[in-house]
Order: sequence, then C-alpha cells, then structure tokens
Amino acid sequence: ILVIAFISVTFYFSKIEKKKIELSNKYFSAKVFIDNNKKDKAIPILKEIILENDPTYSALSLFLILSENLIIDQNEVINSFDHVLSNNKFEKEIKNLILFKKALYQSEFANEKVLIASLNPLLNTESLWKPHALLLAGDYFFSKKEYLKAKEFYIKIMQLKNLSKEFYNHAQIQLTLMPND
Repeated sequence: ILVIAFISVTFYFSKIEKKKIELSNKYFSAKVFIDNNKKDKAIPILKEIILENDPTYSALSLFLILSENLIIDQNEVINSFDHVLSNNKFEKEIKNLILFKKALYQSEFANEKVLIASLNPLLNTESLWKPHALLLAGDYFFSKKEYLKAKEFYIKIMQLKNLSKEFYNHAQIQLTLMPND
C-alpha cells in the first residue's frame, strides 16, 4: 500500500509539474507573438490559458490581455475576470488585486451601480487594496462632477491610518479642487 501511495503521489506531482511547464511555454509563446506584432496569434493562446484554471498563469494571461488591449469586447474581458475569480483559489490579497483590476477596468465604461458593486468587496474589508478602491471611487465620481459622492470617498481616505502620503495628498488635492457648493 505504501509503494502504491508513493507512486501515486509521485505521478500526481509529476503531472502537475508538466502542466505548469506546458502553461509556462504557452504563455511565453504568446508573449513572443505579441513582441513580434502577431497579436492575433497570441489571443487564442492566452484565452486557452485562462480556461486552464491555473491561478498563476490564468491571472497573468488576463493581465497581459489587459495591458496589451488584446480584447476589445468589454463583456468578454469582464467574463474572463469572472472566470478567473470563480475558478481559481487565490490568497486573499491576490484575489483583492484582481477585484481591483476588474473595477479599474470597468471604471472606464460602467455605470455607478456596477462599479460600486465591483468595489464593495474591497470597500467593506480591511484590505491592502481598500485605499486604492476608495481613491478609484472618489476619482470616478469627481470625473462625473458628482462632488458630494466623491467627497465622501476622499474623506474616508483621509480617515485611514498608516497610508502612503500619496493617498492623503491625492485626496486632499481633489477635495480642494471641488467647487464650494
């Protein structure tokens, strides 16, 4: 029984290692295609990697798609985010990073309700990404000239402790730029 268990465990870990190497090779080949201006060949490879449900390479592939603007269809990108988030196990702060990136992506086109729903998991917890989420929400409302809503988020930033000065400075500057209505 011990020999069979040992062989089974060895086989299992060998199979996992092979899959990681295969995903790594696919990811690298997609990057080479992008570097050689053959983005159309990289896209299906990256989509395939996302569907492999590997926390590392699925997330990296999604981030590469975003950074290179490889997929234009907003719904497809959001569905990719949702797939990565629901089919992979991440450490808490890595998951929060992906949630933040999704909200950041949506901030360009989503309405208030959708954006706040995306940010809520970050706004309602003590996460490293909470100040970023507050700043994103404040800037979103500031850009829409909804200054009362923006002010609410900037004030929350000012109330947080132990943040980088940049957060406080940005919030303070935005508050001073608001009209005094």
